[in-house]
Amino acid sequence: MSAHIALTALLVHDYDEAIDFYTRALGFDLVEDTARPDGSRWVVVRPKGAAESALLLALAKNDDQRSRVGDQTGGRVGFFLHTADFAADHARMTAEGVRFLEEPRHEPYGSVAVFQDLYGNRWDLLQPA
Repeated sequence: MSAHIALTALLVHDYDEAIDFYTRALGFDLVEDTARPDGSRWVVVRPKGAAESALLLALAKNDDQRSRVGDQTGGRVGFFLHTADFAADHARMTAEGVRFLEEPRHEPYGSVAVFQDLYGNRWDLLQPA
């Protein structure tokens, strides 16, 4: 059996601001934005060129979910965005206002810097060695 993780749900406060951040600031593609009968939307974004993995931007619907927006992984890096051109993507993202929490590091495994999405979730921008 061949399998892969297709979607990871990411809680958001607002669909449109999340779409704007992920498509403009991170350069993701909007794959789908479909209204659902219950008034919610099925919103999927993914990094340009990605074939199998994507994010489902899921609107937080109650106080419990809203309390977790931006802290879905307890404050640790929970998402890893691989790139083929670290320097260019870091510069573009910085120009778009993405908040990097550290200067780029060049480790044996690759070039990396931690950034936050619009809600505070921590990500690694990583170009593997």
